[in-house]
Amino acid sequence: MEKVVSATVFVNSTAGGGKASRIVAEVRRAFAQAGYAAEYEEPRSVEEFCSMVRAAIHAGCKTLIAMGGDGTLQALVREALHCPVTFGIIPSGGGNDFASALGIRNWQAAVQAIAQGNSRPVDLLRVQFKDSSAIYLGGGGVGLDAEAARLASQRFANWRGRSRYVAAAISALRGFPGVDVELEFPANDSSAVRRKVLLAAALNTPSYGGGLRLAPEAQLDDGLAEVVLIEMLSNWEVAALIPHLLLTGELKTGRVQRLRSSRIKLKTPEGTWFHGDGELLCQDPREITVLPKAIRVLAP
Repeated sequence: MEKVVSATVFVNSTAGGGKASRIVAEVRRAFAQAGYAAEYEEPRSVEEFCSMVRAAIHAGCKTLIAMGGDGTLQALVREALHCPVTFGIIPSGGGNDFASALGIRNWQAAVQAIAQGNSRPVDLLRVQFKDSSAIYLGGGGVGLDAEAARLASQRFANWRGRSRYVAAAISALRGFPGVDVELEFPANDSSAVRRKVLLAAALNTPSYGGGLRLAPEAQLDDGLAEVVLIEMLSNWEVAALIPHLLLTGELKTGRVQRLRSSRIKLKTPEGTWFHGDGELLCQDPREITVLPKAIRVLAP
């Protein structure tokens, strides 16, 4: 009779500059001490990751656990969406904003939450492009943050926490012309917004980019995205914000507009990149939709 594994941990060995690989032995011991049985997989490529997830689901695994950052969990959820599974996250990446929104501050708290088995439903966000769509969990958008996401995964890949994203944003700011956006909100009949912005983002979590709290009122399970628009700022204005951003993650400026909606239509210049959870997803986004309570996640 084929063995049925109830839980599988997918270890992203590159997340957090290799942090996941460094702590996996401790995680194994902690689960063993809690009497929690799990299999461990350490895929060497995206293709192998997807294949392992599909194999686990086919074998009857009901709990899929991402050991990495927000991007690792995003990839896991995409592969297993609509399957009868519960998700877990052991934060060991560069950002870990989704875990933080769940109340999980470190890997020890994650192990405890997973072993206790309490789950909660959370929303997802789906962004529609011309010929495709993509799911993301926490925060996504266009403008400076999309360019910063590209640099954070390349030039600043070995930096830690929010300093990685702030440094990437500062680098991306040089010569950045802003992006012209047009937003419509068909779900709640709000007035359309048309302007040039530094960034336009739709968030399901209070923070992204390693603790940058762009949407402090955002909630994971209210069926709404918090839309954040930051007006164009001069280099001097950005420089004045950086110390507070690095220390607290808070954006202290009056040049921010926030709205809430379950559906956002978006128009941008051709070729504009959209990122979700720090991953560049595609160009020319057209619509963002909240998928209410789409998955269940183990949390404190």
